[in-house]
Amino acid sequence: MLPFAAVRSVRRYVPAALAAAASLAIAAPATAVAGGCANADTNPNHVSASVAQRATLCLLNAERRAHHLRRLRENGRLDLASVRHAEDMARNNYFAHGNFVGRIRSAHYLQGARGWTVGENIAWGSLDWATPRAIMRSWMNSPPHRANILNRSFRDIGIGVARGAPVSGVSNAATYVTDFGARG
Repeated sequence: MLPFAAVRSVRRYVPAALAAAASLAIAAPATAVAGGCANADTNPNHVSASVAQRATLCLLNAERRAHHLRRLRENGRLDLASVRHAEDMARNNYFAHGNFVGRIRSAHYLQGARGWTVGENIAWGSLDWATPRAIMRSWMNSPPHRANILNRSFRDIGIGVARGAPVSGVSNAATYVTDFGARG
């Protein structure tokens, strides 16, 4: 099954209210990068979640490097928000962002920040479409997902990879969540 993906971004400057960031339409095709990312072509059902997360982070940073952008730093609080959401979607058979700012806030990533920008990409796939490389390819071929990945304001990343699909009846699947952030 081909990967399915969704994207969302929000920026907040205290005391301003939350505002949805406009999606950028970037016409450039996805680049072929990251031949050296270990396990990028491995279905997460055949390795640990942390191995799939590392492969996904490697691919994300390879894309950013190819576009002369600073690498994303893995953040434990964003990881917590991402993992919880990926596992919840796979366990409860739904595929939606919901209140992703609330999840990031509950993981204490926003605590003490004067301003912040956050974004989220979600995706899932089965069989060969569940690999980190296949998910990254689908995100890079989607202008809003690509905009989050290549957003120069993002500095931090949380990655959640859960075994299973957010729909019933699909085997050998994985659900992905990447939560992007920058704190001011």
